[in-house]
Formats: sequence, C-alpha cells, structure tokens
Amino acid sequence: MSETASLLADAATRLFEEHLDEDAIRRAAKGAWLVDAWTAIEAMGLPLALLSEDRGGFGVDPSEALALLRVAGFYGCPLPVGETMLANRVLANAGLPLSDGAAAIVPAGAGAALSREGNRWRLAGTAARVPWSETIGTLLVETAGPEGRHVVRLAKGQWRTTETAANVAGHRRDTIAFDGVVDAVSPFNRDLLLGSAALGTILIAGALDRVLELTVDHVNERVQFGRALAKFQAVQHECAEIAGEVAAAGAAADIAADGLGRPADAARLAIASAKLRAGEAVGRAVGFAHQLHGAIGFTAEHRLHLFTTALWAWREEHRGHGYWAKLIGDAALAAGPDGFWPLVTEA
Repeated sequence: MSETASLLADAATRLFEEHLDEDAIRRAAKGAWLVDAWTAIEAMGLPLALLSEDRGGFGVDPSEALALLRVAGFYGCPLPVGETMLANRVLANAGLPLSDGAAAIVPAGAGAALSREGNRWRLAGTAARVPWSETIGTLLVETAGPEGRHVVRLAKGQWRTTETAANVAGHRRDTIAFDGVVDAVSPFNRDLLLGSAALGTILIAGALDRVLELTVDHVNERVQFGRALAKFQAVQHECAEIAGEVAAAGAAADIAADGLGRPADAARLAIASAKLRAGEAVGRAVGFAHQLHGAIGFTAEHRLHLFTTALWAWREEHRGHGYWAKLIGDAALAAGPDGFWPLVTEA
C-alpha cells in the first residue's frame, strides 16, 4: 500500500468511526437516510475515489481505492458508496456528467429498454431493489438491445418510485419506473452487473472482518464455569473456522478488485467465483459467530445482529448467490473434461 493510500484508509476509518456508530446503523435499518454520514463521505471525495487525479479523483491504484470500500464494510455502511464510485467511473469514461449526489445502478436485464424515437432515445421500463430511490440524485441504467449495449444517466425526477421496500437489513430497496426521452446516453462495452458484484464482494469482506472482531471480543469477555470462553478448545476451534472464512473472503475481495480491471469476458468467471466464495463465507462465518454468541447475538439489540443481517442482504444482492453458482456451473459444463482445469487456472 502506498503512503497516499495508507493516509486515505486512515481518513476513511476516522470518518466511518465518527458517522457510522451503532445508533446510525440502527436508524438506517429502519429506513432512514444518514444525511450527515453521506455529507462527510462526499466531503472526503469517496464517490470519486476510482477516478484519476485530473478528473477529481484520488489518483491512486484502483485496488487501493477499492480498499476504502472494505473499510466501509467493516463499519456496516448502508449507504451506496460503492455504487456511486462505480457509477462515476463509468460516467467519466463515457464522457457523461458525473453523479449528482449518491447514485444507484440498474444493470442490463433488469427491465429497462432503450429505443430510438426519431433522432433521440427513449428509455422505458422498471427496476426492482433500487437502493434509496427517493434520496439518490443519479441513476445509471445499462441496457442491452438490438442497437448494442448502452448506459443511460438519469437525473432526479426522471424516475418515480412505485413501491417502497427494504432488504433483510432494513435498508431501502425500492421498485421504480421510468419512461421518457433521454439525452445522456453512451455506448458501453463493460458489464455493470459484474462491477456491482465485485464491489459487493469487497463490502462483504469488510463486514466479515468486523464479525470476527466482535466474536473474538465476546469470547474473551464472556466467562463460563469460571473461565473465559476463549479458554475452551472447542471455542478456539470455531474462532479459527471464522478466521479461515474471513481470510477466504478477503482473498475473494482481492480477486474481485483485480477482475474490475480485466476485459469483461476475462473478468466474468473471476468475479463470479469471488462473489460466490464470499457468499459461502457469509453462511459459515455468521453461523459460527452466532453459535459462539449464543442467544444474545440473535437479538435486535445486539450489534452482531446489525452486521449479520447486512451480510445476508449483501450476499443476495446483484442477482443473488444462486445466480453466480449457476454461472460457474454452466462454464464448467461448457468447458468439458479437457477444458475444466484450464478454466480453473485461467480464472
């Protein structure tokens, strides 16, 4: 890590420590937008972290910029930091205006269609599970149709919320509709679903770091039969299991970050594998963490609950755990016996 990246990570840690305390996370879990936290995130420049310095970004290696998202995950950040980072990178590369405030992303295949209307474009459709649809300022919509793949930038007022809902963590995930003539359109040769899944993997790795910390603290503080829980060999074994899953998720996050810099075809299997492995780590690590916390960890009052519900929600976003498992399985079957090992080693 460069000196600049280290300073940025320290600054991000201080920011999230100040603005994402337990009370803030609980308010977000009830559907509240954390105004002060987002203002601080914008003031630090995190939404522009993936841009070069001449475009207003940090000018660091993308992997170092993405490490800031892992810090956000460690603090259970419910705000669309990663989505806005990715949206701004795509918008900048497409020559479109950057996001006005927080952004959300609608990948291709989600229910949006782009068509010609004279010499202009019309975008129509719906999208589900859009984060904080009534608060964000920009929506980046990807379409894939007869005229190719495009991205469209929608400004606030160009969509309407048709149904408000929340994920299992309580964070707003709404259904929206849009239908109108649009100007901010650009051809696109990437895949926003892959990018979103990569960022989600990094966020998961950060939150799992926190689950491990909470669990180790608990077993060291909790006394049973006159001894700290951490003194029992069975407890040590389960803590080691959690640590192993956290390490695997961290490796998956590194693979996902690397995949963002690859061409879409080369990135697909790498990011799919990373997303799937991080999702598996969620299931195993959270299970052990709750077993070691006992009944108290399941209560809404305990802070472990805030992180495990967020992890369950993040695991199922970006088409869900099953989607990526099927993608990998289909690739393995298509490769056949002779192509399976090269498929694995090239990913």
